[in-house]
Amino acid sequence: MTFTAVPARATETAGSVLIAMGIVLLALLTLYLVGFDDGAISRSGMFLHELMHDGRHLLGLPCH
Repeated sequence: MTFTAVPARATETAGSVLIAMGIVLLALLTLYLVGFDDGAISRSGMFLHELMHDGRHLLGLPCH
């Protein structure tokens, strides 16, 4: 007689969906900050503004 462990598929699927949603939200936030923010959120200093500006050039987004 053999015993096999059956994983709880509902728990694994829910965890995978939550992780995927988190990754998508983080990617969208990053895309907004780099591509469309234009200093609205990054007013804390020129370093962050210049970092986002360089990110636009790296991604090929028009900025000026």
